[in-house]
Amino acid sequence: MSIKIDMLRCFVAVCDHGGLAGAAEALGRTPSAVSMMLKQFEDHLAAPLFEGARKSRLTPLGEMIHAEARRELDHFARTVAMIEGHSRAELGFIRLAVTPSVATAVLPPVIRRFMADHPKVRLDLRDMNSAAVQRELERERADIGIATLGQMPGFNRQKLFSDGFGIVCRADHPLGRERGSVGWADIAGCDLIANGLCDLIREEAFAPILAASHLSVPNTASLLGFVRAGVGITILPRLAVLEDSDGLIFRPLAETSARRDVHVVSQLEQNLSPAARAFLAALMEADLPGHLNHRDS
Repeated sequence: MSIKIDMLRCFVAVCDHGGLAGAAEALGRTPSAVSMMLKQFEDHLAAPLFEGARKSRLTPLGEMIHAEARRELDHFARTVAMIEGHSRAELGFIRLAVTPSVATAVLPPVIRRFMADHPKVRLDLRDMNSAAVQRELERERADIGIATLGQMPGFNRQKLFSDGFGIVCRADHPLGRERGSVGWADIAGCDLIANGLCDLIREEAFAPILAASHLSVPNTASLLGFVRAGVGITILPRLAVLEDSDGLIFRPLAETSARRDVHVVSQLEQNLSPAARAFLAALMEADLPGHLNHRDS
């Protein structure tokens, strides 16, 4: 017979309550059941734990075992609490890899609500371009990625939203003094700062404009910094520029049907922790900004 956790519970309860009756009441058992469990423990040890039949005084061996048993029971209780917390998504660690525009415009309200509901879950969010998001997922350094991504074998992919393209310029730029959409002829003579998302625009009229660009900046934060500095204009999806974005103006492109589709890509469900699954569900149920086409479009 091996020592069981119930043996330790019964022994510690008898010690704490000074006898069988008090221990039985605390454990929700009969005194005879507690006595039998205690006898099995002592038989296994081949030595008594108490002096006399009243179970009120420990032997030297009993004193040593009492201290060890209490430590073991405390550790077991913490382990059970941690396991149950993870299974209920109350605990855990979630690694997110997302594009900057998603990080700033979509995730804050989602994360705020999720953290309120799961205050003990830790989130690690890193913003990067779509190619880097894909690498993080493939190298298993991210649980969930949000970016413009194609199908990835061995991963789940769901469309989160899509948004249209437009030009981004300073408010004092000639194109920034008006509102409404612009056409290719409007931007043909402007200094265009290219970026990776420009490749999603396939219209023939855009090809010579893109070819004339002498500067390409892949990082969105740096790209917008160059626009703010007056180096030129750029083309980005609507979500990439917030309404109060430091004097920058967004004007939709009228002569393109191109849209940026943003997907949520995650490890397969059986490989996700309960906390990550809970975050994924909260994200897919979130209300997105009104100017976006939602996942069912």
